[in-house]
Amino acid sequence: QVQLVESGGGLVQAGGSLRLSCVASGRIFSNSAMGWFRQAPGKEREFVAGINRSGGFKSYGDSVKGRFTISRDNAKNSVYLQMNSLNPEDTAVYYCAVDEGRSGTYIDRTPDTYDYWGQGTQVTVSS
Repeated sequence: QVQLVESGGGLVQAGGSLRLSCVASGRIFSNSAMGWFRQAPGKEREFVAGINRSGGFKSYGDSVKGRFTISRDNAKNSVYLQMNSLNPEDTAVYYCAVDEGRSGTYIDRTPDTYDYWGQGTQVTVSS
């Protein structure tokens, strides 16, 4: 059973920064692509960022490109999301997810593709 635990969310003023972390249990982490998604009330789950298994290839949603950075540490079974220049539109619950066994450089942006999900961490940006 794979478990993902996110942390690092909170309340921040517009223009501020947060760093989200996600730790995965199980052996699949280093063989899988990872993604960060977010979901605001009344909206669909949105792709934020993804990273391939080696960490050498990354992909970002258009709304966060240039502000957010995804990274991973396979030795720690962890993936991170550095969020800078936050604005109120970034307010949402943020989830990390595992695309099990995904190889190569392709990063899927479709939530249904992902096999395991964390419980989410709330990010609130005040104006």
